[in-house]
Amino acid sequence: MNRQNVEVVKAVDEQNQVQEQEQNEEQVKQPPQIRMKRFNFIILLVVLVFLSVGITAFALSFGKEPHPVVIGGKSEREEFNKLYKAYDILKEGYFEDLDEGKVINGAINGMIQSLDDPYSAYMDEEAAKQFHHSVSSSFEGIGAEIQEKDGHIVIVSPLKGSPAEKAGLKPKDLVLMVDGKSIQGMSSTEAVMLIRGEKGTKVELTIQRPGVEGTIKVPIIRDEIPIETVHGEMLEDGIAKVQITTFSTNTSKELVETLNGLQKKGMKGLVLDLRQNPGGLLEQAVAISSMFVPEGKILFKVEDRNGNVKEYKSENEGNPEFPLVVLIDSGSASASEILAGAVKESANVPLVGQKSFGKGTVQTAQDFPDGSNVKFTTAKWLTPKGNWIHKKGIQPDYKVDLPDYVNLPYLDPKLELKLGSSSNEVKTAQQMLAALGFNPGRTDGFYDEQTVKKVKEFQAANKLPETGAITGDTTQKIIEKLQEKIIKDDPQLEKAVEVLKKEMK
Repeated sequence: MNRQNVEVVKAVDEQNQVQEQEQNEEQVKQPPQIRMKRFNFIILLVVLVFLSVGITAFALSFGKEPHPVVIGGKSEREEFNKLYKAYDILKEGYFEDLDEGKVINGAINGMIQSLDDPYSAYMDEEAAKQFHHSVSSSFEGIGAEIQEKDGHIVIVSPLKGSPAEKAGLKPKDLVLMVDGKSIQGMSSTEAVMLIRGEKGTKVELTIQRPGVEGTIKVPIIRDEIPIETVHGEMLEDGIAKVQITTFSTNTSKELVETLNGLQKKGMKGLVLDLRQNPGGLLEQAVAISSMFVPEGKILFKVEDRNGNVKEYKSENEGNPEFPLVVLIDSGSASASEILAGAVKESANVPLVGQKSFGKGTVQTAQDFPDGSNVKFTTAKWLTPKGNWIHKKGIQPDYKVDLPDYVNLPYLDPKLELKLGSSSNEVKTAQQMLAALGFNPGRTDGFYDEQTVKKVKEFQAANKLPETGAITGDTTQKIIEKLQEKIIKDDPQLEKAVEVLKKEMK
């Protein structure tokens, strides 16, 4: 919700990215119990003066001693003399001509990296262009949010229905290589540029999954990722489920439209699903939180580096008349956590699922005249009760884990697994078959006659050639059926419905 630079190059917590045209758009008509006010949200913007001064300094004449900046007749910023001198030395003495723009970008990027903050980043003109574009439109890529952590690129969360989700990427997967190229030590911005690409093109990620031996190669076909962020459906007994996949420009409007539609279908209670939601625009988290938190109650607090704390309160004119339960997991981050913390502590809404990601800082972004951009952390955010959840996450009221098969590694359809094979891939395939009801009797990675028998049974049940080997279409069908089972058999959602029914009595 950082969180970090992202594969989708999403503006995570960048309030200043909300387009001004949104202020003039017609508001969605809402029933009395689902009303929102337009928020005049005060953006905490910290201007990094040293960056603008540094860029100006790079334009000084070459071959001369660097000059300190003079303001009002007084020498200032003398700490930059060493930087100017280093530039002059390279310009005069390096054995090849300098790429001046590259050197300047590198210097700025070095400043940001020295902060040791995975949520601060420098983006060149091209990366910044994609950053702005993807806040409120579709984009092409794999649909996963990433962050840089301890020199590694980590998957925060794949987006719902994205190629990344279909390929089996999970939160906390470490991305080691992209198309065979190591990305160790790269910034998230650099990794994004390698992972993104045109629809229909292929990218192969080599990942390391916690708790799984060895590495896994995951081929993914890039696609267009639409920014449709709200998905609603009726379940049973007047209970509706609404999933918010990310907080984009129009998410609050999408949510209002969805809730209005569900009310017409007889909604009496709501499960709000924030699982695998990596965050997004803070302004949207504020608007949506206010829909479920009573007017005047605290949504969250912001603490600056001097310890000054500002409270942000709900501006809701009326509370929904239906009870609410919220689902969270380890992929719920940033703006998702703001919403979860707000409803939990200020509206007594129960949380179900797993501990959230733990991203408790706020970022803003500032453009340079050439179109490049710097994103940096401006403050901490705290829950209504003053808790800082950074690196700790929010604990659910009802902890519910998912079945082990949900975290099984990706199985490459190009591999051929057959009688006599012995490998980790065979072990994965056996575990998948067992989860689907075709238990081979062993999951130790050895492909025996019993495994052949169960594979043939699976193939017959799915109208596939009964070869007894796992490859190609058989592998694809196993993956497809497992994904269907994961969606259908959802113990976290079942628990949320159980809790909600008690709330509805």
